[in-house]
Amino acid sequence: MANTPQSKKRARQNERRNDINTARRSRIRTFVRKVEEAIASGDAASALAAFRAAQPEMARGVTKGVLHANTVSRKISRLAARVKALAA
Repeated sequence: MANTPQSKKRARQNERRNDINTARRSRIRTFVRKVEEAIASGDAASALAAFRAAQPEMARGVTKGVLHANTVSRKISRLAARVKALAA
């Protein structure tokens, strides 16, 4: 348990940041899921639209420190390839 005033404050800050980061991660997953569903349905137009909406959301996760840059880069690349294959 936190004893010093500094460690108590840190614990409060960590709780707040955890709530915010959890919400951000969940939001990103929702955007990615929409792309996955559009790809599964076979609708190239909606898949492209969902992908274009998901891309900046994923990049924002990197700038906020929720996800690692390489992870997001890999996921965007793989989604883009699947959307492109669907359109072709």
